[in-house]
Amino acid sequence: MLSTPSGFSECFREWEDLEKDFHQIQDTHRLYKQKLEEVTKLQNSCSGAIARQRKKLKELTLSLEECKQNNSTATISSETVNSIAEIEDSMKDRAHAFFEMEAFLPKKNGLYLSLVLGNVNVTLLNKQAKFAYKDEYEKFKLFLTVILFMFSFTCCFLLSYRVLDALFNFLLVWYYCTLTIRESILISNGSRIKGWWVFHHYVSTFLSGVMLTWPEGTLYQMFRNQFLSYNLYQSFVQFLQYYYQSGCLYRLRALGERHNMDLTVEGFQSWMWRGLTFLLPFLFFGHFWQLYNSMTLFKMFQLPECKEWQVVMCGCSYMVLFMGNLFTTLRVVYQKYMNNQDKSKIGL
Repeated sequence: MLSTPSGFSECFREWEDLEKDFHQIQDTHRLYKQKLEEVTKLQNSCSGAIARQRKKLKELTLSLEECKQNNSTATISSETVNSIAEIEDSMKDRAHAFFEMEAFLPKKNGLYLSLVLGNVNVTLLNKQAKFAYKDEYEKFKLFLTVILFMFSFTCCFLLSYRVLDALFNFLLVWYYCTLTIRESILISNGSRIKGWWVFHHYVSTFLSGVMLTWPEGTLYQMFRNQFLSYNLYQSFVQFLQYYYQSGCLYRLRALGERHNMDLTVEGFQSWMWRGLTFLLPFLFFGHFWQLYNSMTLFKMFQLPECKEWQVVMCGCSYMVLFMGNLFTTLRVVYQKYMNNQDKSKIGL
């Protein structure tokens, strides 16, 4: 903190010091803008070079396929076959290398991010920023899971007000919408979450939005406790998954077997197999609870007093969640089982 000037001479001296600092700031900022322009040029150059490489690799792949088709295996020497195999292996490694490079290069947003954020660049350009954003995402999921657990418990056992139910459903809509945006940003920065576990949150957002619009009535009260109990159980399972999956990911990253931007997900993946198979009964029970919700809603839709369109839409949403979660989990378990069988045969 500056000392209080005792006279004009002190004021002039302090002003001269400030002038020197200001000129240094100007020089530093000028250098910063120069380096920033150089970084932008390097980014464009690198992105263009990767695009050209990809195009040429695609053309080379087609040429190799044509050569294989035009020449029988008998006419090709073993040396040529080995060289072709080495080239194909190298091209696969090249694709992985490009993925790693592009995680640190600006890229165009996908359709969803373009609709939500526009053309804002969401690529984080250093590892520290990526890890910080990923960790903040994980903490956000954990914090909201605890909040949703307490909120659903309160609505289910303590207070029964439609206004509280609406606030709970609004919180679910906001939570899943936020997850979809954050996951899209993480995917742009190298996270490998994909497939059903991404689409799952879009379906959950739609379902929560429909529940929010469901008016108070006899049918709503018929389904209310079942809905809140399901959300209470789902929050409990997500809480278990977070701690056990995060511990598993930490060990696998330390061993170099997983990517540093991999995330915990609301499902079962092959890397969770070690020590985490006890989660499967909890997951399957949740999946079949979704089927139970769907069948309950479809039966309610057949009642003469059913006038709300929300009943059938929620039933269809729960059915989509059940089928997607069940088939994805079974596929992962089957693939892991077959891989273990292959390894045991090799060992024998």
